[in-house]
Amino acid sequence: MPARPAPTKPGPRPAPPRRPTARPAARRSFDPLAAAPSSRPETLTGQAYRKIEELIVTLELRPGTAMSEAELSQRLGIGRTPVREALQRLAREHLVSILPQRGNLVSEIDVRKQLRLLETRREVERLIVRCAARRAGDDELTEFTELAKAFEAAAISGDATAFMRADKTFNDLSLKAARNEFAAGAMGLMHGLSRRFWFLHYRQAADLPAMAALHGRLARAIAARDEAAAAHALDALLDNLEEFTKATVSVEV
Repeated sequence: MPARPAPTKPGPRPAPPRRPTARPAARRSFDPLAAAPSSRPETLTGQAYRKIEELIVTLELRPGTAMSEAELSQRLGIGRTPVREALQRLAREHLVSILPQRGNLVSEIDVRKQLRLLETRREVERLIVRCAARRAGDDELTEFTELAKAFEAAAISGDATAFMRADKTFNDLSLKAARNEFAAGAMGLMHGLSRRFWFLHYRQAADLPAMAALHGRLARAIAARDEAAAAHALDALLDNLEEFTKATVSVEV
C-alpha cells in the first residue's frame, strides 16, 4: 500500500491591505454669515428677505422709508417676484407696512409695542432654548460653541454689526435646533423687531460688551446641553433688554 504524502503546513496568511490613514480636516474659522440654519441652498426669495431684513434692522432703510419693488430689485440684483415675496414676509414680521396705492413703508418703532413683545418673547424663547439644549444635533452644538466665541469676540471689539450678524445666525440656529415649528413660527415674528430696536438705541442706552457676553453665555449653555442654565441665561439677557428698552424713553408701562 503506497505511503500517504505528509501533510504540508499552510504558509503564513498575507497581511490585509492597510487602510489609508485619514488626514485630520483643516480647522476653519467660523463665519456667522456663512453659518446657515439649513443645508438646502438659499432661494432667491430667501436671499431677498435676508438682504432687505438686514437693511431695515441696521437702519440703512430707516423707519418711514418708502420702498418700491422696482428700486429694491435693482439695488439687490434680484427679480421683482422674490422681492415682493420677501416684502410680504417682512410685513408679517411687522418690519414693513404694505399700503394700498402708497407702496411699501419701513414700519415705525413703538416703545410700548417693544415692551409687549419682550413679555411674549420671554415665555416663547425660554421654551426654544430649553428645546435647543435638549434636541440639537452634534453639528449644531459645535455651531453654538463657535457662535459663543463670535459673541465673545464682539464683546471685546465692540463691533455692533458683527454682533448683529452673529445674533441673527444664533436666532435662526436656535429655532432649527429646537425642533418645534409652532414656537419657531411665533418667535420668528419677533426677532427682527428686537434687533432693529436695539440697533437704533444701543449707542445711547445699551452696553454692547455686556449684551454680547450674555449672548455668549446663552450659546455656551445650549452647547453644553444644560437646559436649566440656558433658561437662566435667557432670563438674564431679557432682563438686560427690558432695562435697556425702558431706558430709551420715559414711558408708562
